Amino acid sequence: MRHACTRLRRGATAAAVVGTLVLPFTGGPATAAPAPVHGPVAAPTPPGPSPTGTGVRTLTPGVARQIDQAVRQVMRQANVPGVTVGLWTPGRGQYVKSFGVADKSTGRPMTPDLYTRIGSETKTFTVTALLELVDQGKVGLDDPIGKYVHGVPNGDTITLRQLAGMRSGLYNYSEDDAFIKALTSDPRRPFTPQELLAYSFKHPVLFPPGQKFDYSNTNLILLGLVVEQAGGLPLADFIRAHVLHPAGLDHTLFPAGAEFPRPHAQGYTDQTADGKVADAADWNPSWGWAAGAMISNLDDLRIWARTVATGVLPDGRTLISPATQKQRLTTPPTPIPGTGYGLGIFDVQGWIGHNGSLPGYESLTVYLPSARATLVVLLNTDIDHRGHEPSTLFGEAITKIVSPAHVFDLPAQPAAR
Repeated sequence: MRHACTRLRRGATAAAVVGTLVLPFTGGPATAAPAPVHGPVAAPTPPGPSPTGTGVRTLTPGVARQIDQAVRQVMRQANVPGVTVGLWTPGRGQYVKSFGVADKSTGRPMTPDLYTRIGSETKTFTVTALLELVDQGKVGLDDPIGKYVHGVPNGDTITLRQLAGMRSGLYNYSEDDAFIKALTSDPRRPFTPQELLAYSFKHPVLFPPGQKFDYSNTNLILLGLVVEQAGGLPLADFIRAHVLHPAGLDHTLFPAGAEFPRPHAQGYTDQTADGKVADAADWNPSWGWAAGAMISNLDDLRIWARTVATGVLPDGRTLISPATQKQRLTTPPTPIPGTGYGLGIFDVQGWIGHNGSLPGYESLTVYLPSARATLVVLLNTDIDHRGHEPSTLFGEAITKIVSPAHVFDLPAQPAAR
């Protein structure tokens, strides 16, 4: 299932999914040599590696070696240039390690301090901004979108809750042929929110509001406009002042254009006009806007994983009220077994958070409340491996080791074309 900002040549609904890929840790053909490793591993000594009552194994040196092996195996099979993995389990150790290269042309290594484009993890920030406005009484989750944005198909009946929960029925603009041609022919061009919505609104609605789950970036573009109107600031400014600053996320930003702080990895994609692999680091992510334009790094995403899953800031203050946070984490089932989707957030076998993908980059930031465990995976390619997103392959391989009762197994959707 593609939860990107989104893979351009793939659909983004949950109506049809493929089974998960089980990656053995030994055997099978290798497509690349083992990748070099950069960064420390910190792990305690006994107690031993068996799962605890919280369902998470202690990160002993032996468990760390298993994770190393699993990550390298996914890299070889999926031909991933570079990846950084961060895993934090309070009282049971932590694992922070980078593998492979950030730049294939120079061999510059992947390191834990790099900035990265986070794609659809942006949705968690946009929806958080919306929920803050809910707490302030400036918007209501059951308000119709037509109250804020004119010209939306079914705008008098689609609610903000249905937009945030991916149950609006609006067509996903990033699946539109004309949009795909416009972006791939000039990936450095800027797009406005109104241009993005126009690609969507020329299509009929897919189903009546609330009838089913269908992942659509269109929903988040509309919510970004709601935040701007009700919050009285441009979306980037509102998120910076009301989300990033309170959470202490000093290395997370909403870019105005194609700017990309250094150091960052180069990003490799085959979402190009000719299908050839290209470096997308300087492409303009404005086409994702409120659905997928943001940039962050490992340390900030570690903080954000717990913050977005609990509604509580690192200093103990409340970012989102408990009542509103409860609504965010009400995750009705999707067609994927073991997976629910709430208000801009997934629950996959107990792991709460979101993944992200846009040309050149993928990310995964999730939190397991029962163990207060955080997993962040950042990689510099979005090229699928046999229909599977590499970020999910890493997430699945790692969680099979550290949380066997909670395996992150979010499947990709097969190609829509």
